[in-house]
Amino acid sequence: MSRFLYTFLLRLLSPLLLAWMALRAKRSGGSWEVLGAKRFGYYRGKGLAKRPVWVHAVSLGETRAAQPLVAALLAQGHTVLLTQFTYTGRAEGARAFAPEIAQGRLHLQWLPYDFPGACRRFIEFHRPLVAVIIEREVWPNLMYASRQAKLPVILASARFSDHSLRQSLRIGSLMRGAYSSFTAIYAQTLQDAQRLEQAGGKAVRVSGNFKFDVQLPQAQVERGRQFMSEVGRRVVVIASTREGEDTMFIPAIARFIKREQQMDIDTAKRTLFYLIPRHPERFDAAFESLQAETLVACRRTELVALGDASSSAISLCRECDVVLGDTLGEMPWYYAQAQVAIVAGSFAPLGGQNFIEACALGVPVVVGPHTRNFEQAVADALHEGAAHRAPNAAAAIKFATDLLGDRQSQERMGDAGLHWVQKHSGSVQRVVTGINEILH
Repeated sequence: MSRFLYTFLLRLLSPLLLAWMALRAKRSGGSWEVLGAKRFGYYRGKGLAKRPVWVHAVSLGETRAAQPLVAALLAQGHTVLLTQFTYTGRAEGARAFAPEIAQGRLHLQWLPYDFPGACRRFIEFHRPLVAVIIEREVWPNLMYASRQAKLPVILASARFSDHSLRQSLRIGSLMRGAYSSFTAIYAQTLQDAQRLEQAGGKAVRVSGNFKFDVQLPQAQVERGRQFMSEVGRRVVVIASTREGEDTMFIPAIARFIKREQQMDIDTAKRTLFYLIPRHPERFDAAFESLQAETLVACRRTELVALGDASSSAISLCRECDVVLGDTLGEMPWYYAQAQVAIVAGSFAPLGGQNFIEACALGVPVVVGPHTRNFEQAVADALHEGAAHRAPNAAAAIKFATDLLGDRQSQERMGDAGLHWVQKHSGSVQRVVTGINEILH
């Protein structure tokens, strides 16, 4: 497919694509500005006084992955333009870099839709020195506009599955041209690098995964640990559940709690589960499913409303079977309380979610069978003894709850996770060095 045919089809189908975007925005909530002028590359006033380094992180996961890179660029004195495509990613950027935004050192902006004019206007208005795209967000017209503007573009912490390669090769010259336009590509693994070269990438090197350079907010971690110290219960965190996974885990939780009840274990000493859906639009449905299983459930937002570490919040947590994690940007708070973390997105064929944050806190991790998005990281973590793979949700709950009674195995897995994360850190510095070479 040629870029001209791609653009024609994009324009032809744009009413349907924009309607889909509007529906997605309605379901997830927040201000997406689907038809906003900035989504089409139209801006008022003047651009930034200082030419920025532009970092694009499409959504929530990529924005979190980009945080250590953005922090390193800010520490060097750069102005940073941080773009997203989704509201959840933008909200995370606003939360994580609130002081820098207030100081005018970091600016949030929407990535424009991939129309030629919108991409050209975006680059002309913001005049970035260099662009860094996180993980895999490659748009043909955006890459063409960058090439025309002689804007160096880096693909960083890049992951590229066999499925992505097959798709790219099917499309043909369109994506080959896009991947060949990158000034440099920093891949997460050797396998990613080889596939990116087959897709047309040049100057491909292996630098590792940004997620290993995670900088967890210590204040949030300490608050989580202190809170659970006050509550005094054993905790299993089930993180980042996606479509169809809540209904896998909730019955398994109910069966385990019923067994604890039959053993006449006092409520305050029973295992406490945290269930944290990946996307806000599913918070209410997950809570209704918990209630349908007659589980005693409360929401994280209820605890916040009572006062984060108040006696009322602690008392409520002592009475619950399950706390629904219905907040964004608090995963370190949740993980800080866990004796075991089950990281979902991997129990349905969805590719898995980031589990490195849990390992960085010394928490044993359980993943499911579907981990293509993190295939090398999962293989390495399993080999190091930092993670365990379960075939289904029920088996994951069983392994996690069995591990609660085995302190020695808990500590061994947690220590292995810490060591594994430390061993693989340094990716951000390698990319920052590459950026500085381009700028100088």
